[in-house]
Amino acid sequence: MSGVRRRVAVTGLGVVSPIGVGHKEFWSALIEGRSGVDQITAFDASGYTTRIAAEVRGFDVLAFMDRKEARRNDRFVQFAYAAGRMALDDAGYTITPANATRTGVMIGSGIGGATTWEEQHRQMLSKGPDRVSPFFVPMIISNMASGVTSILTGAKGPSSCVVTACATGGNAIGDAARMIERGDVDAMMAGGAEAAITPLAVAGFCSMRAMSTRNDEPQRASRPFDAGRDGFVIGEGAGVVLLEALEHAEARGAQIYGEVIGYGATADAFHITQPDPEGDGALRSMATALADAGIAPEEVDYINAHGTSTPYNDRLETLAIKRLFGAHARHLAVSSTKSMIGHLMGAAGGVEFIACALALRHQVMPPTINYEVPDPECDLDYVPNVARPGRLRTVISNAFGFGGHNATLVLRANHA
Repeated sequence: MSGVRRRVAVTGLGVVSPIGVGHKEFWSALIEGRSGVDQITAFDASGYTTRIAAEVRGFDVLAFMDRKEARRNDRFVQFAYAAGRMALDDAGYTITPANATRTGVMIGSGIGGATTWEEQHRQMLSKGPDRVSPFFVPMIISNMASGVTSILTGAKGPSSCVVTACATGGNAIGDAARMIERGDVDAMMAGGAEAAITPLAVAGFCSMRAMSTRNDEPQRASRPFDAGRDGFVIGEGAGVVLLEALEHAEARGAQIYGEVIGYGATADAFHITQPDPEGDGALRSMATALADAGIAPEEVDYINAHGTSTPYNDRLETLAIKRLFGAHARHLAVSSTKSMIGHLMGAAGGVEFIACALALRHQVMPPTINYEVPDPECDLDYVPNVARPGRLRTVISNAFGFGGHNATLVLRANHA
């Protein structure tokens, strides 16, 4: 282990999302302002107060793993491995006996194998306990996103799993970056995966009254920071990046989307589902990330907000930004890609970090769609409805979760 903190580059992107599989299709839909929200097709939701979701449609698991392997893995693991495989391919990174022990995996999930839980419970009730699949336990546990990705790619370095609800993807990338900074590894696949659009999970969120009930206008339902927002829209997918030590990436001539220069992780220590009423945890997460990066708030150009489209989150995240950035908050662009992809739960931080990397690459900020009626308490520049070109050097990705977990990542253009 070296005493020098190594720089961390982002060299590969892998996305499975409600608006596209692969980062090119994902980015094209983002800058077009295309919504991936529609009526739920995974099950009959006719008796639910919320009947809409951002589902991944047209995903061909057999493009990534064989039929036998697919049957043995829950949908969230299928998404995770597909995103990890795409990140490796995008980076042009081949795992070999020479680098396998220096390549690791850190892919988390907030909920894990919800589909398998429910299917196997029904199987037990209808056919008895001896008919439960022998793969039930490995299919439901959250660490299998990393475990299976490690097995199928041959990555033999650290393989671990973050579970911090909707902060999972952000924490996973931040923790993986730390491993590279310390010299533990040279490369990490990192991010989050989720597939919880299931009868029981959706029923639970409905009971919490946390989700939008704009069932007749699904594509207009997710509206972060808009005065008419009435809850989040559940989504699914995976976002995995390949992180490498900068000198390692440069030595092999890799493309570099940007550098992870700061990471902050804090706790609200307030409530199991509601954010701190002064936005304190979110503020400290961003402040910690900026301090870790060694930069002033004025150096930030754009924030990809957690922006869930819930009354509390959007107001308090706005408050936290204004408290931390002061006058500079009025010069910042802030947008929520959840307006298009819904809330991908444990995958959100990974997918949204990829949106930040692509914003740097293309020098374009994705919009917050469905922004129609300003909320006096949400009074920042949310890049309303239309993507916007701009000079971007330093961007922030926020991810906050139930339990009071907060994660912030700072990404800087490599040429900056």
